[in-house]
Amino acid sequence: MDQKLAAEVSAWIADDPDPKTAAQLQSWLAAGNEVELRKNFNGFLQFGTAGLRGPIGPGPSCMNNAVVGRTAAGLVAFMKERGLTSVVIGRDARHGSETFTQTSAEIFSGAGMQVYVLPRPLPTPVLAFAVNELGVDVGVMVTASHNPPQDNGYKVYLGGTVDGIEYRGSQIITPTDKSISSQIDQVTSLKSQPRGTNWKVLDEEIVHKYTTRTALLGPRPADLKIVYTAMHGVGTKTLQQVFQKAGFASLILVDAQAEPDPDFPTVAFPNPEEPGAIDLALETAKAFGADLVIANDPDADRCAAAINDPRTGWRMLRGDELGVVLGESIARNTNSGILANSIVSSSILSKIAKHYNLDFTETLTGFKYLAKIPNLTFGYEEALGYCVDSQTVNDKDGLSAALLLAQIAVDLKSQGKTILDLLNEVWARHGFHGTEQISIRVNQLSDVTKLMSGLRANPPQMIAGRVVESIDDLEKPICKHYFLLISFERRSPMSFYGLVDGSDISLRNYLKQLPGVDQVGAEARAAMLATRSIKTTSKAWAIDTAISMVDLTTLEGADTPGKVQALCSKAFRPDPTDLTVPRVGAVCVYNDMVGIARQHLDSIGAHELPVAAVSTAFPSGRASMAVKLQDTEDAIVAGA
Repeated sequence: MDQKLAAEVSAWIADDPDPKTAAQLQSWLAAGNEVELRKNFNGFLQFGTAGLRGPIGPGPSCMNNAVVGRTAAGLVAFMKERGLTSVVIGRDARHGSETFTQTSAEIFSGAGMQVYVLPRPLPTPVLAFAVNELGVDVGVMVTASHNPPQDNGYKVYLGGTVDGIEYRGSQIITPTDKSISSQIDQVTSLKSQPRGTNWKVLDEEIVHKYTTRTALLGPRPADLKIVYTAMHGVGTKTLQQVFQKAGFASLILVDAQAEPDPDFPTVAFPNPEEPGAIDLALETAKAFGADLVIANDPDADRCAAAINDPRTGWRMLRGDELGVVLGESIARNTNSGILANSIVSSSILSKIAKHYNLDFTETLTGFKYLAKIPNLTFGYEEALGYCVDSQTVNDKDGLSAALLLAQIAVDLKSQGKTILDLLNEVWARHGFHGTEQISIRVNQLSDVTKLMSGLRANPPQMIAGRVVESIDDLEKPICKHYFLLISFERRSPMSFYGLVDGSDISLRNYLKQLPGVDQVGAEARAAMLATRSIKTTSKAWAIDTAISMVDLTTLEGADTPGKVQALCSKAFRPDPTDLTVPRVGAVCVYNDMVGIARQHLDSIGAHELPVAAVSTAFPSGRASMAVKLQDTEDAIVAGA
């Protein structure tokens, strides 16, 4: 075995406070298992703006008591440098969370800090709330959020102004993470760190305060059948308390996923975004005839929802769709304020803000940046993160978002409407905005860096047959993410984002602002670009896209009902011999033919193919306003 590696392992074992992980390393060392040792001694687990996150195991490259203890000791040194003296610690129910909390409390207490510990495994938003409610300097949350079962993590929040940054109970950003990381690197011996036992375990009052404050977001409760899943996480009990205090009926729980279980036995990946993750919830919704499905990720800082779409049946809302629902509802009831989302989220929120004369801000990816906006009214990120009450929790909060969504659904139901109706209203006003995300997981961060460097060095001129109009390089020293914003030619406004995510080690491409020809067509185009092979299908894809954007019309002065009916049939089935060819975007006719076109389209099953009408005294437009308005009204009444 490599002697340098053996010496490093032996030194770590001597300083490891956990006999179990020390014994595991000792057995590998004795057996000469260099493969496992190199894997677990591949550098100290990187501390960044998301804190620590990694697999549980022995050695410096994994989550264990030795790594957590050194991290806490480094955080202590950071606090002492800045005169910070108090900390609150929370945890989820993952493997190791309780032990890591205990280790952290001992290190903080031994350093003379005022230490509070949450009473039990609780959602991350409760920890973020506690930072401000208790007025402490630092918050630590032991959680790996929606990572796989074998992972755990360590997130850091700050309460006041640190290094010139107003944190107000939000996650750290650069350069704070680098300062903490530097202090962690200087911890040479963990066993030499003093340990204490003088900390206060908070009672349920802190949870009561959070749930009481959050319940105010649901002032008009009513009977609504809501299915809820906590995804084997810690959300159930706290969300039940929130809904009960707001006056809502009991939630219909997905029993198999209601209680915390660190093994997440019913899901392959405990993230509501993952395919199949909410299948049990959808089955429950069908069985109970539910109105709405709500899901939280395991630490309940994210919120997902599913609706019963008449076109498709039960389906999950995309993160941007839920952002539209929450953002539109908040904007309608706000006289002044700030709406915000990150660069990888839909641009439609900026249009909603403009419509209601509200301010709008766009940030880099990561909720830690959204939370730095003073007096934020509503902020969201497409990865199911929503902040609907920044005065209570200055971070994403899946519980408050769930309650507000339920209240929105109740209000819509009282008007005979649904969440989908609200979405359609917004799309009718601003144009349909479709989004699709492609994630490519890699094993090494360097793989993504290399790929992004290649894109920078040789920028594409065309993608899937679409001309690239501009490329903006948004690489920022403040952020470990690397962005390329690629905009397509204006005739087909679409954006493509590539970014490095340091926690997932993935490359993500975001497709957004698809042209608003129609919802179904735009969604189909987004899905096609996400799944098709560009090399082999770009020509077919381009043809399909062209067809689906066509506004089919003759506009002959001598149009007859027969000609219009034939036109409608061709619009619905451009190639009767190949049913994979998409329908066109719309059929356009003169006003007196609108009724005939609409009736024929409905009779052949083309209910969703829109009819456009040439109104306002086409083609010259030389008529009085009264005539133009009557012309338009007649077309709409006829079905345009």
